[in-house]
Amino acid sequence: MKIEGTLTDEAILGELGGRLAGRRLELQLSQETLAEQAGISKRTVERIESGATTQISSMIRVMRTLGILERLEALVPERRPRPMDLVKLEGKARKRTRSRKTPENRKNWTWGDES
Repeated sequence: MKIEGTLTDEAILGELGGRLAGRRLELQLSQETLAEQAGISKRTVERIESGATTQISSMIRVMRTLGILERLEALVPERRPRPMDLVKLEGKARKRTRSRKTPENRKNWTWGDES
């Protein structure tokens, strides 16, 4: 089933749970082993796979254990500057920098050396 906006929350949770269960089976992990490795209870794994509501932190732990956590990047991508933002910033970028005087570049100065 394709996840789309017309599905109910329950249908989406059920689909996600089924996909996570499929991944677990691909890795030949039992629910008990997955729960132990993820640091959650077996009952929580059962709830996730059945499509029941759960805490997102539990879902993240399961995804990390199943090796698919990085797929969340596609879900909510990092914000990038819009093209108009880049145009507005153009020309305002620094072109030069000041050199800092380091101790070896400084002339030792003492009172009475003004002349």
